[in-house]
Amino acid sequence: MKAILYTTTNEGTMNKDTVIARPDEGVENEVLNIYEEVEYQTMEGFGGALTDAVGYVFSQLSKEQQDEMIQMYFSPEHMGYTQVRIPMDSCDASVQMYEAASDEEDEELKKFSFADTEKHIIPMLDAAERTAGKRVKIMLSPWSPPAYMKTNGKRTGGGSLKPEYRKRWAEYLCRYVEEFKSRGYEVARMSVQNEPKAVQTWDSCVYTVKEEQEFLRDYLAPALNAHGLGDVELFIWDHNKERLYERARDIIDDTTNDLVAGVAFHWYSGDHFEALDLMRKVYPDKKLILSESCIELGKYAKADQVKNAERLAHDMMGNLNHGMEGFYDWNMMLDSEGGPNHVRNLCEAPYMFDMEKKELEERRILRYYWHFSHFIKPGAVRLASTRFTDKVDFTVWKNVDGEIVFVLMNRSEEKFECHLRMRGEEIVVALEAHSIMSGVIRE
Repeated sequence: MKAILYTTTNEGTMNKDTVIARPDEGVENEVLNIYEEVEYQTMEGFGGALTDAVGYVFSQLSKEQQDEMIQMYFSPEHMGYTQVRIPMDSCDASVQMYEAASDEEDEELKKFSFADTEKHIIPMLDAAERTAGKRVKIMLSPWSPPAYMKTNGKRTGGGSLKPEYRKRWAEYLCRYVEEFKSRGYEVARMSVQNEPKAVQTWDSCVYTVKEEQEFLRDYLAPALNAHGLGDVELFIWDHNKERLYERARDIIDDTTNDLVAGVAFHWYSGDHFEALDLMRKVYPDKKLILSESCIELGKYAKADQVKNAERLAHDMMGNLNHGMEGFYDWNMMLDSEGGPNHVRNLCEAPYMFDMEKKELEERRILRYYWHFSHFIKPGAVRLASTRFTDKVDFTVWKNVDGEIVFVLMNRSEEKFECHLRMRGEEIVVALEAHSIMSGVIRE
């Protein structure tokens, strides 16, 4: 048995090594255990958000830069992204606010326009699919209904959906799905509402538990079925993990259980990995997907590339090890400021583009995410593992072809000699301080 190792060092260099296993002679310290006979969830795939901002920045790249970025994300030889998350109407990561239909008198949505989505999002989606060589699975999420449908009369600042517009809003969401499907795209899933508890200065809408449950059960699901779109998976919550379980507990009952495919969650409020454990225990048939993850530049320093990459990779590890089945990064690329963003809610992205110098910068988080998505393929099954310290993150998976892969990260200032135990043998690897490593175990 041997392991082929790929390590991104603290300095950002990539090293490749091969380590031959030796007999396990009873080592007890700095041990990482792998138990092949114990399997958990199956990974559906990795992806990122294709927002108006991402599509706009993509349009500013040269053909060579576009190819570099798209190849890295969607080529099976690189990160192999298989899915994207797309907002329905504008979100904060948009050049400007927009709605597909703003006329209150247009009850049948005859003036519905897909033009804003076609302008920046569709060209990049087409490029992604050409590179992937197949349809990329789409998750759609709404940030806000049109202003006239809301209690506060505007897209921003929270507000709620007026009860009298629930049916029309459900039809509006169905229309978005149909616009994508009529062009041949695959809409695999939808969330009921992005961040239904957040009152934001950008596009936002608040749903109480009862409101989300009733809209899902009495309006959205029936509308999708009436339009022949019942195969679109519906996800509730789509917000931070700290209330993930209780939101599911309060929405899922005998009237909604068959309608809810799973729960979508974000990372911004901390680890809360135990919330995923609760979901797995109480609702084992519901999917768990991370639908949004990024570094907010109002909270973390842009210059701290290694720390920021470690923060997101630590969250990835915890989510994977506690039941996550699908992952969507937030914006796949932004400008060098972390925009465009119509309210300047600036964020870091794996790729950032300097509009003046026309330079495409690869951020450290891109390489950290590569360690996951390049090795953990769609259909991979998580294997049981244990680790010797919380300074180290460790996750192990078996791909469909039977190949066992792992990701190992050291967030500390220490160097460890790690002993990976499996099949009565051990593989000894040197894990440098502030480094991330992927490994492929072969006979």
